[in-house]
Amino acid sequence: MSGQMDSGHRGGHVSATEVIVDMFEWGRLEWMVSGAMGNSDTLTVGKCYIEPAMGNPLHYHPNCDEVLHVLAGRIRKHVGDAYVDMGPGDTISIPAGAMHRAENIGDRECELLICYDSPHREVVGEGLSTP
Repeated sequence: MSGQMDSGHRGGHVSATEVIVDMFEWGRLEWMVSGAMGNSDTLTVGKCYIEPAMGNPLHYHPNCDEVLHVLAGRIRKHVGDAYVDMGPGDTISIPAGAMHRAENIGDRECELLICYDSPHREVVGEGLSTP
């Protein structure tokens, strides 16, 4: 991390070259803020990119809520028994423990901002990592 703002784990600057990238066959996760990165005691923040006609696996977070905001593209979000189609500017809040996944229903890569209310996001589901 380029610049810690104080002596604790809160704040700091992360340059584009310091983002942690996890690659998957369906797309990628990019992490900018987390406890593991040493720049937050309270949050995990990243971006999710999903390729056209692909989706991430069904999963859940036992220890944190998630907020997902669509920056570009179109997705079908599956949360529990519900499905919702989302586009740029749409936001959804997903409670801890809720099974969910996103599927790209557009013709280009989608870009999603993802935030969690824990610095150590836990995930249960195939092929996903914990930053």
